[in-house]
Amino acid sequence: MSKSLSSITLDSFDLAILNILQRDNSTPQRMIGEAVNLSAPAVQRRIRRMEEAGVIQANVAVVDPAQVGQSITIFVEVEVISETAELIDAAKREFASISEVQQCYYVTGEADFVLVVVVPTMNAYEALTRRLFFGNNNVKRFRTFVTMDRVKVGLAVPLPG
Repeated sequence: MSKSLSSITLDSFDLAILNILQRDNSTPQRMIGEAVNLSAPAVQRRIRRMEEAGVIQANVAVVDPAQVGQSITIFVEVEVISETAELIDAAKREFASISEVQQCYYVTGEADFVLVVVVPTMNAYEALTRRLFFGNNNVKRFRTFVTMDRVKVGLAVPLPG
């Protein structure tokens, strides 16, 4: 996560740098500089400033789940019984702590949470549901949507420029 979460203003250079980094964050700073008409040290300073401000939250490798034996992606809608702040916060902490949960969203509408889960087998998913949902007194119901194909997957944020 971010270090300081201070607010900064992003200019066209910052946005251009972010567009490049979102496509390939291993792009050398010299090449980024050439693409955006800045020196490599200027690019480095801007990247560091955006990391410190929390604009850039992480530098990670994107792994194909199927290549590492996690071939089933499942979307799960979770509805809770009580929506007190303490119980919602407890659910957020629990869902965030589970390695199989790739993403967790607290949402409006009929469901309270939407989870993106990756597992190697349906047996593994069943075991996860027993631990995460059936073992939780605040889970009213959950609905499972098993993906048939990963058509588009990404976390790139659309940026101007």
